[in-house]
Amino acid sequence: MTFAAHPLVTRARRLAEDLLAPAAETVDQEGVPPGHIEAVRRSGLLGLGAPAEYGGSAAPSSVGRETAEVLAGACCSTWFVITQHYTPVKLLAAAERPVRERLLRPLATGELLAGIAYAHVRAFPRVPVRAVPERGGWRFDGTVPWYTGWGLNDLMLLAGVTAAEEVVFAFAEAREQPGLRASPPMRLAALGAARTVSLELDGLWLPDDAVVLRTPQKRFAQIDRPRNTNASPAVFGVAYAALDLLDGVPEAEDTVRSLRSGLDEVREEAYALWDHPVPYERIEERLALKTRAYDLMRAATTAAVVAGGGRSLALDNRAQRLAREGLFLLVQGQTAEVRRFHLGHLAG
Repeated sequence: MTFAAHPLVTRARRLAEDLLAPAAETVDQEGVPPGHIEAVRRSGLLGLGAPAEYGGSAAPSSVGRETAEVLAGACCSTWFVITQHYTPVKLLAAAERPVRERLLRPLATGELLAGIAYAHVRAFPRVPVRAVPERGGWRFDGTVPWYTGWGLNDLMLLAGVTAAEEVVFAFAEAREQPGLRASPPMRLAALGAARTVSLELDGLWLPDDAVVLRTPQKRFAQIDRPRNTNASPAVFGVAYAALDLLDGVPEAEDTVRSLRSGLDEVREEAYALWDHPVPYERIEERLALKTRAYDLMRAATTAAVVAGGGRSLALDNRAQRLAREGLFLLVQGQTAEVRRFHLGHLAG
């Protein structure tokens, strides 16, 4: 795996090598510490795709993918908290509403960190969170099943669906407040360190100037589809990290050579589709590459566990951590369409 000599990629690699990777097993057991988030803030990575006039770097999408690989391969829990931030920034950059001028710069510069509370919208026609206009703003009621970064994020991008099947995206402070209550952190087999909770909304009111986007649910589904049908850079990051553990293991040389060659090939093809000018085309091909990437990641993490023998079962062992993170990535952002394709692929 080779990376472009972009300054942000260089910073990501330095952060990964000096801080994230050495502490990853401890973080896996104890949680992402505020110090990791502070280091990411200082690195400038939170603004990598944000407009330069708002303090961001306006880096191309290829840089975003490469930094994601580096961070996910070093500490997937920290990467998962950080990656939530980029969608709110992207929506603000495209918005023509007052909230853009209030929040885009502090988010782009890393002064503020945002999380996302909208994956439940993919469950439509089921509506876990309802948005209702009320008193010059919006009332949100329901349950956000998954919210990552609780206690680390400053803001959340919350979404609810109206009776007219419109999705309303609005910013709220990421803290308990009237109408918003968080569960205890979830105990998860992987990435429990990312501080994921569920949120109970009972009349959370947000002013209209907190809204960044209102769009028909069908339009949201169309925009959202490429995010879930493309292979995730994190999958490649975890797979390559697992293969790195096998460097210098004589009996694994053929395995590493074969898997690395396969990963390089799938990565190149998948990223070419990421950059395709029409993101809604060639969906079957995108899904096929996504599932091939899953297969290779699973093989790479399994090889690392096998090579480590009994030592791999220790909770402070890197191979088993990567294997568990790989399990998480199999379902991260999963939709019914992705699940059906993946299960069909596994059936042969």
